Amino acid sequence: MIELNGKNAFITGSSRGIGQQISLGLAGLGCNIIVHGRTNKSCTRTIELLEKYNVKTYCVYGELSDEKQVKNLIKQVQDLNVPVNILYNNAAIMTPFHQDIWKHSWDEWTESFRVNVMAMYSLCGAFIPGMIENGFGRIINISSGIKDKPELAPYGASKWAVNKLTEDIASTLNNTGVRINYLDPGWLRTDMGGENAEHPVEAVLPGALAPALIEDNGPNGQFFSAIDHN
Repeated sequence: MIELNGKNAFITGSSRGIGQQISLGLAGLGCNIIVHGRTNKSCTRTIELLEKYNVKTYCVYGELSDEKQVKNLIKQVQDLNVPVNILYNNAAIMTPFHQDIWKHSWDEWTESFRVNVMAMYSLCGAFIPGMIENGFGRIINISSGIKDKPELAPYGASKWAVNKLTEDIASTLNNTGVRINYLDPGWLRTDMGGENAEHPVEAVLPGALAPALIEDNGPNGQFFSAIDHN
C-alpha cells in the first residue's frame, strides 16, 4: 500500500453517510479533506468530526443535478489552489421505488443520470488531467451491487453506466500514475440504504479506502467491494 499522508482528497456527498465515513477514514491516513455538500451549511458536521485529525479541511458545495452548479463546484475546488490527488465520486440519488416497473418518468431517468453519471463525468474531466500532469491520482467511483430491481431501474441503470464509464476512462490512463476504479460500498444503513440494510454505515471502512491505497501500477478500471475488503 502507498502512503497518503499529505494528499488532498475531494469526496462528493461527504456531508453525511458513506462520504462522511470515507472522509474520516482518509483523514486518519493523513489526507487533507475537501468536504462537499449541497449547501455550505451542510458541510458543518463533517468538518466538526474532522477536527480531531491533524489535517486541513475545506468546504465546497453545489447541487450535482444542475450543470451550472457543477461548474461552480469545480471552480470552488480549483480556487482552493491545492491539487486534487484523490477523487471519490460518492454522491448519488435514488429516485422513487415503483412497484409498477413501467412507471418511471423521464424526469426520474434524467435526474438519475445527471447526478450519478453526468456530474461524475464532469468532475473526472476537471481533475484527471491535473493528476496525470502531477504523476499521481486515484479516482474512485461509487457503484452499487443492485441487481434484479427494475422497481429502481433509473438508479440501477445509472450505476451500470458508472461502471462502464470507469472502465472506458481507465483505458486512457495506462502508463500514468493515475488509477480509476469503481467501488461497491455494500448495503449500508444510510438515508438511501434504509434502516433494514445489512450493515451499519461504519462498515464501509476500511474497505472503501482500498482503491485509494493501490500502487501506481495497480488495478485500473476494476471492481472493488468495501465489505469484502474488511
